[in-house]
Amino acid sequence: MSLAATFSRVPPQALLRASIAVALLTIALKAAAWWVTGSVGLLSDAMESLVNLASAAFALLMVTIASRPPDHDHPYGHHKAEYFSAGFEGLLIIVAALGIAWAAVQRILAPQPLEQLGWGLGLSIAASLLNGALAWAMLQSARAHRSAALEGDARHLITDVWTSAGVVVGIGLVAFTGWQWLDPAVAIGVALNILREGAQLMWRSSQGLMDKRVDRETLAEIDKVLASFEHPTIRFDHISTRRSGQRRFVDLHMHMPANWTLRRAAAVRASVEQALMAAVPGLRASIQLLPSDVETQATDEDEQK
Repeated sequence: MSLAATFSRVPPQALLRASIAVALLTIALKAAAWWVTGSVGLLSDAMESLVNLASAAFALLMVTIASRPPDHDHPYGHHKAEYFSAGFEGLLIIVAALGIAWAAVQRILAPQPLEQLGWGLGLSIAASLLNGALAWAMLQSARAHRSAALEGDARHLITDVWTSAGVVVGIGLVAFTGWQWLDPAVAIGVALNILREGAQLMWRSSQGLMDKRVDRETLAEIDKVLASFEHPTIRFDHISTRRSGQRRFVDLHMHMPANWTLRRAAAVRASVEQALMAAVPGLRASIQLLPSDVETQATDEDEQK
């Protein structure tokens, strides 16, 4: 079994707990790097790790809620809870970006020399390696479990890795050129980068809460299955899809001869449902049976699929 396949079998909760532990460790490493160097760039990197910690903790809570089975008040389950995690993480990222930019502007107005750069860069690189390894593992699991919360946390960690790389380059340039203004300039670049990431996370969260249709690959699998059942006496229309956390849903009409018995029609419908759920893991299909000569009015959602 490949390493990617192994990580894909790890439950999201386990990786989010690991994310919390790694966030605590990287906060310590990056805070130490800032303490010994006085670099506002490294300070901005440490502040983003604080966001990682809060995000991972909230994501763990939301994934735990999302895994709860349907109940009387939530008959369709709690899967959308994961989108709140992504939105919350995006908001925290934006707040952190504003804080980083403020600290960088103050350093531009009052420059300070950097010290012990070797130790600071070493600590920062060690923290980045930890984040990079964890982010890769989380992405594998997020794809396997279709977890919005896990993917959001993983992509934030990847952004953190690139942020740290930019900070390291900036501090290296300061050491090489002696230009102290490069340190806060890199911090401002970091702030702009994570501000963009925060906005993207909030946008993806909003799209999930608004029942966006499934991705093109999933839609192609659904069409492929339905095409295999189409026959001069059987056809499908009014197909609509939506995503809700780890779950995906498809609603459609299935037309068949009016003289078929209910038992025969139900058996064919069951076969279609089983084929759809086998082709698309996590899919829930709702099929309405109609005689071939009966048409219904399409809604805007049906027309847009």
